[in-house]
Formats: sequence, structure tokens, C-alpha cells
Amino acid sequence: MSAATMSQQATQPASNSAHEAILAVRGLKMYFPITKGIIIQRHVGNIKAVDGLDFDLYRGETLGLVGESGCGKSTTGRAILQLYKPTAGSVLFEGKELTQINSGDLRRTRRRMQMIFQDPYASLNPRMTVGSIVGEPLEVHNIGDNRKERQERVQELLKIVGLNPYFINRYPHEFSGGQRQRIGVARALAVNPSFIVCDEPISALDVSIQAQVINLLEDLQQEFGLTYLFIAHDLSVVRHISDRIAVMYLGKIVELADRDELYANPLHPYTQALLSAVPIPDPAIEKKRQRIILEGDVPSPANPPKGCNFSTRCPRVMDICRQTDPEFRETSNGHFVACFLYE
Repeated sequence: MSAATMSQQATQPASNSAHEAILAVRGLKMYFPITKGIIIQRHVGNIKAVDGLDFDLYRGETLGLVGESGCGKSTTGRAILQLYKPTAGSVLFEGKELTQINSGDLRRTRRRMQMIFQDPYASLNPRMTVGSIVGEPLEVHNIGDNRKERQERVQELLKIVGLNPYFINRYPHEFSGGQRQRIGVARALAVNPSFIVCDEPISALDVSIQAQVINLLEDLQQEFGLTYLFIAHDLSVVRHISDRIAVMYLGKIVELADRDELYANPLHPYTQALLSAVPIPDPAIEKKRQRIILEGDVPSPANPPKGCNFSTRCPRVMDICRQTDPEFRETSNGHFVACFLYE
């Protein structure tokens, strides 16, 4: 069996095989060059933020992407949307190859894919009113016949996300963090997208507000048939909102499975360590379970280890792990892992 065939099978769980793949990512890499010198810049290496990702995203589902800070989650989302030009790989969205598309077609395609940013304070222009912020995508993509029609659409969007439609003349500083994130959601919905990258949309919010935003995203998904790539580091939230979960470590996906399967039967040692840190509300179970403490620090993406990226911290490391990169393969129905323990 060829590597390409293995890669394709490894990203198409049987439970979703009959569904339409709205997004197909193959071999996605995002390297940032390292240079030295003041007058003459010399290329001395690369930061391998994303180093060969393969996965499919099915229409109407939510794929959770989790991992430690700096593992490449946000870079993955931006590279998919072509906010960063990928170093290598393929991003097929609704049948269009985004890495080879011209700027005009990419601009039109961006009506179908949007992003909700992590920081509700930095992602809104403080000099623009809410009406201008939410209405800007309508003007950019020439949606609506006139200003009045666009204003009505903005008011409708604000109402959809739970804000007073008469707030259109207010500025971002007049709103709380949760309200600002709702404005960001309204902006993403303005052009009727089918796919939204949610880049840690609740990490900057209070816990009480996080649940409201999560419920809003779920309601919008049901109402408009949206597909989410939900990037987060809170494993409890990811389990609640996601259909499947992909675990990233140092630029690579190490495990991918249905959410219930992943939490009940984590295979990769890194996934096991992550889940052991999630609090359990039952004191009896919490007292009996054993935490897995990883030793050392995450290696630099500019100089990843030879072989498996996790070999320097893995409590079950073998000699082969330090020499060869494990293949991402299926171990059970819809459960995929990159680890020599299961070969």
C-alpha cells in the first residue's frame, strides 16, 4: 500500500466515510525562515511550526484541534485560510485547491470560510463602530444593494448573536469581553460562510461567559449548517463541542479519533498525559487516578528531535523512536495514532 493511500485512509474514519469532506488537508507544512545578519540576511534554518498534517473535515461537523501552546494549532488554522502562505502541501476546500488559486478567486472563496480570533480586544478596530466592523465584509464582497440594506443586515446579525441591534453606533471599548467576541462572531457570519476556524475563541473570556459563547456557536452551527475547526487547549470544552478530536504535538498530529473514543481509550503517551491533567468532578475517581507528569520541556520547532518528536519526553520511549518518525495509522475503527507502540 502506498504512503499516499495510507495517508488518505488515515484521515477518513469509517463513521464519516459517507459524509462530504468540505476540507481536505494533505501534507500541510508551514515553515518560518530563520535569518542572521543586519546588512546581508543569511538563511540559517527554519521554524517548523506545522510539519506535515493530513486530515479531512466533514460538512456540518466540529473537529477539535488541541495541544500545548506553541504546537502549531493557530498556525494551522491561518495556513488553511491562506492568511499564511503554506510552505508545502495541499488544502482542498469545496473542491478548490487554495494553495494554487489566484488572488481574485481566493477573495471570492473567502466568502465561504471565515475566522473567529482569540483576542476579542485586539481583533476589533477601536476606531470603528460596531456597525462598520460587522458591515465591512459586506462592503468588501459587495453584498447588499445599498447602505440601508447593509445596515439592516448588520442589525440582523447583531440580533442573531444576542446583541441589541441598536448598538451599531457604539465602539468596541463600550462592550465587555464576551460582547466583543459576539461582535467577532457576527462579523464572521456576515458573508454566509460554510466553514469557520474558531481560534481559541473563549480562552480570553471569564469562565461564566465561556459557556454562553460555546452555546452560541452550537446554536449557530445547527441553524446555518456550519462546519468548525475548533482550536483550543481546554480539553473539557473541546470534548463538549467537538465530534472528533485531533491532538497536536510540535507541529504534527499524533492522534485522531471520535471524541468519546479518544477520552475513553487514549493511545498516544502524549494524549494520555494531557487527559490525566483534566479535572474530574467525582472526588472518589479523582483521588484514585494517577497523573502523568512529563519531564523536560517541549523541543524547539527550529530543531526538532530526530525520529518521533515526542521521544525526548515520552515515558515509554524505545530505541526506534529516536531514529524513525512513526507512521500515522489506524489502530481501530476511526482511531488513528502515530506511535510505534501500536505497530
